[in-house]
Amino acid sequence: MSLLEYNEVTEKKFIVMDGTPYEVLSSHVFRKQQRKPVNATKLKNLMTGKVTEYSFHQSEKVEEAEIDEREVRYLYNNKGEWWFCEAADPSKRFKVTEEQVGPQGKFLKPNTVVGQFLFDEQPMGFRLPITVDLKVTEAPPSIKGDTATGGQKVVTLETGATISAPLFVNEGDVIRINTETGEYRERAGK
Repeated sequence: MSLLEYNEVTEKKFIVMDGTPYEVLSSHVFRKQQRKPVNATKLKNLMTGKVTEYSFHQSEKVEEAEIDEREVRYLYNNKGEWWFCEAADPSKRFKVTEEQVGPQGKFLKPNTVVGQFLFDEQPMGFRLPITVDLKVTEAPPSIKGDTATGGQKVVTLETGATISAPLFVNEGDVIRINTETGEYRERAGK
């Protein structure tokens, strides 16, 4: 167990506060006028999935969390329950809440293998792929000259998620999406 200084609490690190593990989503060290510097962070509670803001002051130290990871396979979701199984043993199924999966869950296809975080042998959040390729199931037709709105339209993906994509994306196309931002990256093929 190591202690992190206030300015070592950076993105993608895991910390423990009040016995609860958090993932650092963002951090920004700044100084207000003549005061001592602070690190303004956004933290995701790995138990509940809730995101909170916290400012670490120069005198504070925080414990770095020891997080293990195991491979699990996404099966399906139904009525807010997300079902997974161990990648090596499909008979060991378990369910989690939508909050624990997070907003990126809407880009998961059945049978996708993802990483699940474990803290003291207790399951928590997930490490999802940063990019995924998904098929477009619904796309409104493009109208010639319809570029006044920046050339974007809302398309529906095979997982049911909707995102903004360029006008040239059509139904049946496979597109690459950044799961962290929910944005269109590029066309991946047909």
